[in-house]
Amino acid sequence: MQQMNPTPQEHIVFTDFDGVEGILVDLNTKKYYQLNETAMLIWKGLDKGLDPAAIADDIVAQYEVTPEEARQNVEKTLADFAAYKLLTSE
Repeated sequence: MQQMNPTPQEHIVFTDFDGVEGILVDLNTKKYYQLNETAMLIWKGLDKGLDPAAIADDIVAQYEVTPEEARQNVEKTLADFAAYKLLTSE
């Protein structure tokens, strides 16, 4: 069985503030989550339908991190997003 890429839930609204930080708002629970620059890049990648490996590649291209560091950062952030029920894997 092929694993589907995680994608943002439809009831999550993303707002970008000057490309430096962003806010996610869960319209169902009325909770909001502040994102740093890296988490924003990951969220935007998910929103574009990119898989985690492609998102990690984007991070490596934009920041001075190793591919391994980028992959770990993406995995941790995706786990956080999933824990807050911000993603779906349909």
